[in-house]
Amino acid sequence: MLLALAGCSTMPSRRPAQAVPEPAHMGGEVRPGQPPVLPPGDGELPRGPGNPPFYDVLGQRYYVRDGSDGYVEQGVASWYGREFHGRRTSNGEVYDMYAMTAAHKTLPLPTQARVTNLATGKSIVVRINDRGPFMKGRLIDLSYGAARELGFLADGTGMVEVTALSPDPATTGATDPAAPAAAASAATPPRQRSMYAQVGAFSRQENAEELKRQLEKQGLGNVVIRHDAGAVPALYRVRIGPVADAAEYDAVAAAIGRLRIGEPRLVVEAGSSSPGG
Repeated sequence: MLLALAGCSTMPSRRPAQAVPEPAHMGGEVRPGQPPVLPPGDGELPRGPGNPPFYDVLGQRYYVRDGSDGYVEQGVASWYGREFHGRRTSNGEVYDMYAMTAAHKTLPLPTQARVTNLATGKSIVVRINDRGPFMKGRLIDLSYGAARELGFLADGTGMVEVTALSPDPATTGATDPAAPAAAASAATPPRQRSMYAQVGAFSRQENAEELKRQLEKQGLGNVVIRHDAGAVPALYRVRIGPVADAAEYDAVAAAIGRLRIGEPRLVVEAGSSSPGG
């Protein structure tokens, strides 16, 4: 099995301390069959159902969303597999590498979500029941089975869109908490899309032009400015791209990180129109 990018964690709980099983996985890159190495102290966090107001992992604080209604985001997906098969996820369910499940940093557990491969247009429905991935620049960690359905096992990562389907985790309708979500694959042809790393958004055009000059001075190419006249106030968005795939996006994000100007986010432009996102 190829390299699986892992990143989930045990969670602090709103409830009093209780006996809750070990989590499925923690941050880092782990080859299948090799047990994960937990950072000192993080394996001792209180264990619970995965929905505290906030939690801390590897020195970073994450705030759990009150609900999932209206959540849509694009970013890089990774996957985790055999080395966590049979272990407990952050909400206490057993991780099944062949089930349609996933890990997310902030959506309430459990949440049903549609994950679409932006390169192919194929989508599946997963049950988010774990926390992670905590590797920088990753949006969601899919199970082995989910990544296989979306077609990026070999690459290890893929560009995806995540859309929450359940406004409230209590309304998922799963009577068996360990039951995987059905894979609702949509084999529709992808629309013409272009993917960019957005570095900043400004209400003043001169500020956007200045950031563009700074980026180009540091050797970054393909810097564009998109004017979003429909935003209130109107915005000038500075983007780099288009990027071809997750590997190129990671390279751009790493270059921006070295400049200490913040972390970019993935945006998708449909066709030739200038987006508002």
